[in-house]
Formats: sequence, structure tokens, C-alpha cells
Amino acid sequence: MDYMREYEKWLASPALTPEEHAELESIRGDEKEIRERFYGPLEFGTAGLRGTMKVGLHQMNVHVIRWATQGFANVICAEGEEAKRRGVALCMDCRNHSMEFARAAAEVCAANGIHVRIFESLRPTPELSFAVREYGCQAGINVTASHNPKEYNGYKVYWSDGAQLPPQHAAAIARELEHIDIFTGVRRMAYDDAAAQGLIQVMGRETDDRFMAHVMAMVNDRQSMAQVADTFKMVYTPFHGCGWQLVPEALRGLGVKHLYCVKEQMVLDGNFPTVASPNPENPEGFYLAIDLANQAGADFILGTDPDSDRVGIMVRSHDGSFVPVTGNQTGVLMLDYLIGAMRRAGKLPEHPYFLKTIVTTEMARKVAEANGVTCCDTFTGFKFMAEKKNELEGQGKGQVIMSYEESYGYMLGDYVRDKDAVTASLILTEMAAWYAAQGMTLFDALNALYEKYGYYGEKTHNLVMPGLDGLEKMAQLMRDLRADPPAAIAGVEVLRRKDYTDGSVIDCRTGEKSAMELSGSNVLRYELTDGTTILVRPSGTEPKIKVYVLTIGDGPAARDENLRKYGEWVKTLQR
Repeated sequence: MDYMREYEKWLASPALTPEEHAELESIRGDEKEIRERFYGPLEFGTAGLRGTMKVGLHQMNVHVIRWATQGFANVICAEGEEAKRRGVALCMDCRNHSMEFARAAAEVCAANGIHVRIFESLRPTPELSFAVREYGCQAGINVTASHNPKEYNGYKVYWSDGAQLPPQHAAAIARELEHIDIFTGVRRMAYDDAAAQGLIQVMGRETDDRFMAHVMAMVNDRQSMAQVADTFKMVYTPFHGCGWQLVPEALRGLGVKHLYCVKEQMVLDGNFPTVASPNPENPEGFYLAIDLANQAGADFILGTDPDSDRVGIMVRSHDGSFVPVTGNQTGVLMLDYLIGAMRRAGKLPEHPYFLKTIVTTEMARKVAEANGVTCCDTFTGFKFMAEKKNELEGQGKGQVIMSYEESYGYMLGDYVRDKDAVTASLILTEMAAWYAAQGMTLFDALNALYEKYGYYGEKTHNLVMPGLDGLEKMAQLMRDLRADPPAAIAGVEVLRRKDYTDGSVIDCRTGEKSAMELSGSNVLRYELTDGTTILVRPSGTEPKIKVYVLTIGDGPAARDENLRKYGEWVKTLQR
């Protein structure tokens, strides 16, 4: 694409507001910035779109939102009149411009004759997945950039099962977008006109109540909370986002009497003024929560990201300080607890299944199988977990009791097909109360699990490669690893290597080649003789290569030494 020609096209378009026009004029002469904004459109993938909020074709703005929605509308309309009648559920998070973008998407859907159900204000991502399923919608749209920094926004799309789009539908939208002019190829109808004609319907508390009824039905053990309620204290933060209302509602519904919410972060604000990054994966964001927990004498801290689909926890250690619990560790704790709690409550199905991604700790497999639960791997992303859950349950093989990935996402129950921090917060708190009734903190519980199942350790390394040349650097690294695969990593022999692109498995000692079940994703896997697994994959939403080190040692010191030495090897990949 001729980025200068595209830049001039935008400058000449009457669709731009004076402010947008001035923004583009301000970069005239800055060829690098113009190139970054106009070298091509944002790529539409299974995660939709995500980018920084600026004027330009390769950015997130109202024009790109309308264009993407027209492409999505074409795919929906191709399904027929019934699909248009079933319509689209629409949601947004707390970010700057999210409501504006959501209403713009609603206007395009309505102009294409597609019925729209739009939330009156921001809601958790899992409630959007729920609404698609609850109201029998054909599709869903969520305006959110999840846990990304404040400069970002995004556009996630869902299909009728409530999961994010499968690859074939994402590819169909991408093909449509190739033929749609961003300014002249989009149908629009004024929001108020569409609402007056019944094409736009607003969802509010009635949908919250339906969703929360399902959430609260997930409780396994009220007795333990009742037993410790007078002394159990916890702190919660929504990081300025969508969990601010429904998460506290769920926790109080469980019976939490002493819930302390971080008031500075209960304020809805897309600038996230109290944190550098509103990501519960980053422990430094919990500083206000830790201060409050120390004042209140709480041992348990819980935080949800801006769209309330991810949840992170911190627990008090033996020396009195708060330590972060990783997504892998949190999932293992929850899985072990949930199996026991469901069994005690008589709710464990006859053939229980557990789903994890290929980059999630192998400790979770050990926990599942040791307790009679079948573990299945999927590719990274809850759309793949939803697909596997639908397949297993549709074929009558069993029931999935939990799905999770290491990046702080957990899916429970049958009413959503995406990660769900509202339900996960409820179960994590129930778990903390159950352990408290046994005289244990979650710090104690995690150490007990290591002693029982093995000293597993995990570390995710991010090799950030920003800018236009970053994409080529990422592609080159993957090419180099395929062309010259390592025979040893940090001095430890590679036993097997797997390429998930074609599903190939190579026995490095014999050269024998075989095939595995999973294929079709740009991921490389190395299985070492000491039980360590290392995976390398480009991120699907950010400009970086992610390297996952999954290891095990005969004790905490050996585990930590493995993480250190393999971390040193990862550094050699960054050029």
C-alpha cells in the first residue's frame, strides 16, 4: 500500500472531524509516523482488532470501527434473514472512546438491518459472551483492549456460541474488508433513528440479574465462608474498570462480610491514573491494595483487569509481606480446590474434563490426572477452549469443569465461552475461605500443592519487537529456529521438538518423524531431557515473541536454578 497516498486520501476525506484533520496535519513531514499509521490496515484476526487510538488506517478510531463492522455485518447478512433477526450483542469497557466506538458499531449493524442489543454502559467481557448465548444472538462485538495500556483500544468479535470468532469466520471478515472502502463503503444509520425503529435495544440491570444468577449458582461451599466470615478479610480492586459492580456483588453474595475495595481504583477511568499498566499480571499495580490490606489486616487481595475477564491475586506470606501468585499457580490452586469442592458437594460430573493451553504449566495436568480428571491441551486462546468444550460435551464424552491459560484467564460453568473474572473471583474467594477454615492461607495451600504434586516452575519471557520492522524481526526469528533448530538448550539435550504449524514431531535422537493432534498455529516446542519444556510463539495481539519456560526440579532451589539458566538462553534470542 502507498502510505503517502493513503495519508492524503484521509486528509481529503470529508468524513474527518476538524480535530482529526488537525491531528493528521500535525504529522505532515514526519514520514516515519505517517508510514506507521498508513502502511496498511490493522490485521483482522480471530482476536479482532487492537491498536493505539490515533487517526489512521493502522490505528483504532471510529472510521476503522465502522469499516470493521461493515465487514462483520456482511458476514452476518450472508447467513440469511434469521441471522439478522437474531442480531448482535454489543458491549464496551471503560476505555476512552469505548462508548463512542460501540455506538458507531451499533449504527453500522442497524443500517445493515441487523438487530442490536447494546449494554447501557460498560460491562465485564464475560457478560457479553453470556448475552450472546442467553438471547440467542448470531454474534457479539466487544469494544475493549483488555489489560493493554491506556493508549490502546480493541474490537473483539464473537459468534453464536458466545466464543470469539473461529478462524474461518475471521478469515471471511478479512476478505470482506479487502473490498470495502473505509469512507464510502460503509452503511450508517443515526443511533436515535435506529433505536426508534426498534433496531437497537438497550440492555441493563435485567441482563446483569440473569448473568449473576448463573454466577451465584457456581457456589460449592457456603458453609466454610459462614464459618470464617467474622474474621475473613479481603481487598478487591477493579483497576478502574468493569469489575467494579458485579465482582463485589458476587463476593458479598457468597457471604464476605469484610470486603475492602480500593476506593481510588473503584473510579471508572480509561486513563488508569493510579497505575502504569492496568494489568493484574503486574504486581506493582497492587500497591494501593497492599496498603489497604495492611491497614485492614487482610491476607487475600484480588484484582480484575479493565474488562474483567482476567483476575490476579496476592497472598500474605509467612514473613507478613504480600507475594503475587502467577496465573499458572492460581489455576493449579483453583483446579485442585474445585475438584475437591465439587466432589464434596456432589456436583462433580461422572466424566470430568479439564482444558489448558499448550503453554500452561504441566502441573495442572498432574493435578487433574491425579484426581481422576481428564486433561486436554488446546492452542492459546479461549476460542479454542470453547471449541474443545463444545466438541467434548456435544459428543457426550464428558463435562468440562474448568479451563484456563497462564495469562490469568479462567473459564467456569456453561453460560460463558470466554475467560470470566467475575465467576473466577467468586470461586477463588470461596477457596480462600475454605482454606481459612482449615487454618491455612493460600500461601500455605500453594506450598502444600508443590509438596504433593512436585516443584514445578514457569516463566514467560517477552521479546518485544515494536514498529514496522518488528514484524519482520519476529518472522525472521521463527524462520531461523526452524532452519537451525537447537540440539541443546543451556547445555541440556533437546529430546523432542514439535512444530504446531504442521503438527510435526521430531525425535531428536533417532530423527523419526510423527504427527500430533494439534496443528495450524505458529508455535515451536522443545522437550528437554530434564523434563523442561520451552515454547516459542509470536503474540497474537502485541508486537513481541513470547517464550515460555515450563520446568520441574526436585526442590524449590533446583526449580529456580532451571528457570534462571533457561532465562539466560532466552536472552540470546533477542537480536
